[in-house]
Amino acid sequence: MRSRETARFGRSFGRVLIFGIPLMALNFVSTGSARAQESSSGGAAVPSPSGPSIALRDALTAACAHNQKDFARFLTVTNQTSFARMTDAARIGLMKRLVLLDDAGKPKTAVNPGGRPTVTCETPIGAAEIQLGGADQEDNLAFIPIDLRDATDSAGTAMHIKVGLIREGRDWKLLSIGLVLLDLPALEVEWDTAEISENERAAIAELKSLADAVETYRRTYTRLPESLVQLGPSTTGGPTPASSGLVDAGLASGKKNGYSFRYVIVGASDLGAPARYELAATPVTYGRTGKRSFFRGTDGKIHAADHQGSVGSQLDPAID
Repeated sequence: MRSRETARFGRSFGRVLIFGIPLMALNFVSTGSARAQESSSGGAAVPSPSGPSIALRDALTAACAHNQKDFARFLTVTNQTSFARMTDAARIGLMKRLVLLDDAGKPKTAVNPGGRPTVTCETPIGAAEIQLGGADQEDNLAFIPIDLRDATDSAGTAMHIKVGLIREGRDWKLLSIGLVLLDLPALEVEWDTAEISENERAAIAELKSLADAVETYRRTYTRLPESLVQLGPSTTGGPTPASSGLVDAGLASGKKNGYSFRYVIVGASDLGAPARYELAATPVTYGRTGKRSFFRGTDGKIHAADHQGSVGSQLDPAID
């Protein structure tokens, strides 16, 4: 894990802190004297990981892999609803906050000699090791300290964070990170807005990918596809004109990373080289998932402008 990943985490986490430290989280932390804490000292038996520890271990595992479906299982019902409304970039950004690494990784779990769960997250740019401490638990609340360090540097300084969990029914859900209450309904708009620049860069890249896919389809099947769906992956076998496998399922559906994509054939015929087409990308929610509209015209260039969420045109300024 490199220093730039740690610095980026610090900036992201700081962005959450500016919304205020909830009194609710502070009150929970201040009542620790009444709780029973797991311990392996003083000759006591080595403890087995408990319910909240297992839940946090599995949440960290999902966060490492950027597995949104699994990670959502460890959110409260209210937070799950907000998580589902957030853009992919914002959801992944939330998971990054737990492991300090930008890229999706391969998680490995183990139990240390003290009986505490350990999660190692290995990515192409580095690896993080997260050791869970004993759960400080009272009734339906639990607080678990974690030590997060560079897995390749055993002598490196660890970052110490306390994660709160709350029991909903029989399951333990994430409550807080440090002193920040995980209140996604209050933060989802802010986090989506913070990802606008990334969403816009992704939209430009996706338009280029779509244009490449359309041209490949034309060369392969001597005509233009009738819709984006025909560029998507096949579910029954190899590529066909109906499912050419040239883009992923999300892009073929016309919606990805907070942007909607439109494909239109221009001209009287869709056969042969003379056929032309236009591609457009507009923010799903203007001002939250993106601001600029992007348009790839028949000139082959990508144009961009702020149209308040409406479709752009070839008259907009061209971008590289």
